Amino acid sequence: MPKFYLTTPIYYVNAAPHIGHTYTTIAADLIKRYKSMCGYDVVLTTGTDEHGQKIERAAKNVNKTPQEFTDLVSAEFRQQWETLGLSVDRFRRTSDPAHHAVVQDLYRRCKENGYIYKGSYTGQYCVFDELYVNDAKPGGACPDCGRPTETVTEENLYFKLSAFTDRLLKLYEDQPGFIQPETRRNEVIAFVSQGLKDLSISRTTIQWGIPVPDEPKHVFYVWFDALTTYKSAVEGEGLWPADLHLIGKEIVRFHAIYWPAFLWAAGWELPKKIFAHGWLLFENDKMSKSRGNIVRATPIRDVMGMDALRYFLLREIHFGQDGSFSFDALVGRYNADLANGLGNLASRTLSMIRQYRGGVIPAHAGCPAVAGTAAAAIGQVRASFDEFAFSKGLDAVWGLIGTADKFIVERAPWKLVKDPSAAAQLDETLYTAAEVLRIVTVLLAPVMPESAARIWGQLGCQAPLSAQRIDELAWGQLNGGQAVGEAAAVFPRVEPAPAVEQMRALEEKETARQKALLGQKDEEPAPAQGARPEAMPPIPIDIFSQVDLRAGLVKSAARVKGADKLLHLSVDIGEAEPRSIVAGIALAYEPETLVGRKVVIVANLEPRKLRGILSQGMIVAASLEGGSPVLAGFLEDVPVGARLK
Repeated sequence: MPKFYLTTPIYYVNAAPHIGHTYTTIAADLIKRYKSMCGYDVVLTTGTDEHGQKIERAAKNVNKTPQEFTDLVSAEFRQQWETLGLSVDRFRRTSDPAHHAVVQDLYRRCKENGYIYKGSYTGQYCVFDELYVNDAKPGGACPDCGRPTETVTEENLYFKLSAFTDRLLKLYEDQPGFIQPETRRNEVIAFVSQGLKDLSISRTTIQWGIPVPDEPKHVFYVWFDALTTYKSAVEGEGLWPADLHLIGKEIVRFHAIYWPAFLWAAGWELPKKIFAHGWLLFENDKMSKSRGNIVRATPIRDVMGMDALRYFLLREIHFGQDGSFSFDALVGRYNADLANGLGNLASRTLSMIRQYRGGVIPAHAGCPAVAGTAAAAIGQVRASFDEFAFSKGLDAVWGLIGTADKFIVERAPWKLVKDPSAAAQLDETLYTAAEVLRIVTVLLAPVMPESAARIWGQLGCQAPLSAQRIDELAWGQLNGGQAVGEAAAVFPRVEPAPAVEQMRALEEKETARQKALLGQKDEEPAPAQGARPEAMPPIPIDIFSQVDLRAGLVKSAARVKGADKLLHLSVDIGEAEPRSIVAGIALAYEPETLVGRKVVIVANLEPRKLRGILSQGMIVAASLEGGSPVLAGFLEDVPVGARLK
């Protein structure tokens, strides 16, 4: 069998697992099951990324050593995937000595090939993103997360990333499928086209990391370490290169730029594809600890079942784009698609076969028209799943379910059974419904393995569902004369209000359990809407008068490539040329909604570059702690350039 090796991100242990981690791992589990049912020998790797300054500090905050802290969180991730029934084959920790050996081998190869040199760095560093920020001033904001950077001075080992600029651009041009979806590919190309700077790959100001050979003061920078996990997890098994790295869009730069360069420098093969999906939002807002809106998977599983969560995430969200989760939407789609859709088709089909034909599927070729629709659906599902367009593939499955429902209503077997001369037509009707149910069950096995297996058993099929071949699936493979099993509701209807209330209550318990496990204390709640924020210390009037606040008119707005939170604005404040301003408001405002809007800017800030774009001021916005920014504006007409006093 051909091999297929895929990976999830190596999850960072600064927090316990939540639904965002689960979303990626569910998608990887689906791909594994789908590829297995298409004849591939599939291996899925996940793991935990356990080194770095952020982990050192997180452990200290809860009075644990870094090893004790990472042992706890890593075990929580491993237990989570087992509890949720996700079929992981390799779980690699970056604290594993076997992983250390591969990282050190990567380093030696890069050094021997002339891509490593020693230098020193004085500048800004974002602890949260483990990222060097070359353009920021002391205390300046990180361009990725907006948090204040820290000034560091240390001796470093550098990797000659700049030597790979042209080679990377040629890779992206020659292999357009290397980075997907297209939006992520374009972002990476735009970033690399600006030119790459050499990358520090070691730290001397921390101790929690993999030691660098022959450099006793140095440990490896977290990304040189973490990315190598994909290879160390299967070292010596003949599985490298990976066929697919499945990641979130926020880490695409590290995977699509750093990782290929490291591998080239070592003389190792590149992965075949990197697919970066979008963010999973909660009720249309980004999940974060500061907002207090992180959701865990186990409370949802306990109330709705794991397959309901799998189906919702894979059907509701177009994989590759941002998508939103809410408890209400989950229950609504469950009732509409699973209880009333698939569940109803299975129940009525099996009940009619038992009632009208003694529980035996009649021998027949089935309806040719429905057979044609089923063949088309099989092709659409395969094409969609091959491109990771899971929602589109599931649309095709539910289109086939709708066809079967309509067919049953039009044939009205409850009437045919009363007419002895319509026996052949009744057989055709029942066989057609049963064959659609069989095909749908096979197609859904990678998506909802537990529920599909129950329907498969009720249909009377003896061979394991996981052994069925999707690449060989065709109409007419259901044997006539097969006895069906006892029908039982696979998707009982759920009352929305009690279910949502129960999930929220279990979510609170699970949050408390995770915090207790990690020794974390409850954070102070964010101020309620309308609550007064804590007052800042008073300042003299002459200090305030030094701030030049101006009314401005937004002339244009566009997203900054490679930065999900940034917009590049052109703002007229009455000067000869509009100001170029980079603002972190992309998650709250669509660019086109800002054009023509009057805003307030700080006009006398020192210019600085963000993502290579000169920012000549700062836009003024209000925000509660953890909330979305709200731009300051005017109720009355104010001339462009007017000063605020």
